[in-house]
Amino acid sequence: MHKEKNKFKRIFWTVLTLLVLTLTGSTLYLQWYALEAGGNERGKNLEMSYAFMYEHYPFLSHWVDSLQRENALRDTFILAEDGVRLHALYLYADTLTAHTAVAVHGYTDNAVRMLHIAYLYNHDLHYNVLLPDLRFAGQSEGDHIQMGWKDRLDVLRWMEVANELFAPEGSQTRMVVHGISMGAATTLCVSGEPQPPFVNCFVEDCGYTSVWDEYAGELKNQFGLPAFPLLHLASWATRLRYGWDFREASPLEQVKKCRLPMLFIHGTEDTFVPTWMGDSLYAAKKGIKELWHVEGATHADSYLKYAKEYTEIVKSFVERYNIPKDMNNLPSQ
Repeated sequence: MHKEKNKFKRIFWTVLTLLVLTLTGSTLYLQWYALEAGGNERGKNLEMSYAFMYEHYPFLSHWVDSLQRENALRDTFILAEDGVRLHALYLYADTLTAHTAVAVHGYTDNAVRMLHIAYLYNHDLHYNVLLPDLRFAGQSEGDHIQMGWKDRLDVLRWMEVANELFAPEGSQTRMVVHGISMGAATTLCVSGEPQPPFVNCFVEDCGYTSVWDEYAGELKNQFGLPAFPLLHLASWATRLRYGWDFREASPLEQVKKCRLPMLFIHGTEDTFVPTWMGDSLYAAKKGIKELWHVEGATHADSYLKYAKEYTEIVKSFVERYNIPKDMNNLPSQ
């Protein structure tokens, strides 16, 4: 009897140890997979990013070449409050203007992979444009992808930098912030913060409701796994290691605080960030808002499929709302 009891204890502790090791390993793998992305080679490789953009948007090649010949596509760097060195591309409009766009890239992307949106604003709408590399992407430093949450603080800083670069002497810019995918989530998170007086409106294209919702969906879709317990453990580990967690990182809660106009864009066939997320974000937003359901578009390809319509809808929106607030009769901040 005593031997059987000891045998049971050994089996119990062996199984428990294996379970703990499996959960720990799975948690660390999930965190690495989601936030460190294997070193983010895709987002760090600029040569590959330019090749990708020229393949999918052939008109960009001649445009970017002309900008580079004229030294018009420029680099700028800043230091974040924690000492991390951050990079952005920027370009001036072809005529002196206060109209300015800050365009924010998506998950494992970089500033180069937002050049199509830069083309829309700079070439088509004659805007100044700033394209930040978020942390751990492009030429910016950082040790993990922040999923838009702490990125909001860096983008708020970049908005100030853009105003300093582009404001006509003695005045301020008229700014729109436009993000795609994780960049849209970043834009939504930015929108819930107190805004500088020069910011007038936002465009979010296929952003998610929260990091928790997005990861829960991908756990199910990619691995057939429920949220419990891995997502709970990975969120807790992220809190310990990086100082934020998946539930806290909520564009949905942030957009509820936004009082400036916002254009929502979401493909009807998006399964990576499901269309219901866009609808939920739109429903949560108070005040002036517009929604474009892009028929047949999957994730982050609305401009690729419908460049002309995309441009016209964004143009119409910013012409109405990217004007000084005292001319726009907007709710006060």
